Amino acid sequence: SIRPSAASAEGATLNDAAPVLPAPILSVRNVSNHFGAVQALHKVSFDVHAGEVVALAGDNGAGKSTIIKAISGVFQYEDGDILLDGRRIAFTSPQQARDNGIETIYQDLALADNLSIGANIFLGREPMTLRFGFLPAIDRRKMAEAARETMALLDFHVSRLDAPVSAFSGGQRQAVAIGRAIFWNARLVIMDEPTAALGVKESRRVL
Repeated sequence: SIRPSAASAEGATLNDAAPVLPAPILSVRNVSNHFGAVQALHKVSFDVHAGEVVALAGDNGAGKSTIIKAISGVFQYEDGDILLDGRRIAFTSPQQARDNGIETIYQDLALADNLSIGANIFLGREPMTLRFGFLPAIDRRKMAEAARETMALLDFHVSRLDAPVSAFSGGQRQAVAIGRAIFWNARLVIMDEPTAALGVKESRRVL
C-alpha cells in the first residue's frame, strides 16, 4: 500500500520530496499455500514496521493462523516470499524463528502446564550451571529471578512463582506467554487470537 504524506494530501507540487519510510522488519509478499485440495493462503501480502501493531482480521478458516505458522517456522509455505530485514526466510522450525528474533504466542499458548513460570520462559533454552565445579545442572535460581523481573514488568503478581502455570487463570497464563516473548527481547511478537478465551477484564489486561 502507498502511504501519502500530509503534504501530498494538501496538494503538494511534484518538487516536494516524499518522506522516506524505514524498511519494514517483516515483509510478506504473495504467499500461497495448499493443504491437499484446500487452498489455505492465496497471495497474502502485508508489512510490519518497527513500533507498529498490525492486525489480521478474518472469518474462521480464513488463514490467519496459517500465515502465522508459515512465518514462525511451524511449516513451509509454497509460493511467494517472506522477508525479515530484507532477507528471505523459510524457517524449518519454530526455534529458528526464535533465534532470529521472532516470538510467537499461539492460541493454545504452548505452555507446559506442569512447569513454573521460569521454566516456561526458558523452555528449550534452559540456563545451565556447574555444581561442585564439574556437574552440569539447570540454573533454577536464574530462572526464578528472570520470572520475577519479567512478571513485574507486566504488573503480574502471584504469591508463588514456583507454582505450576496450570494453577493460574487464563489471563495469567497469557501473561506468562507474553512474558516469555518480552524476556527474550523479540524484535517481532506474533499473537494468534490472544484474547479469544478470555473475559473482558482479562482481555483488557492482556492488551
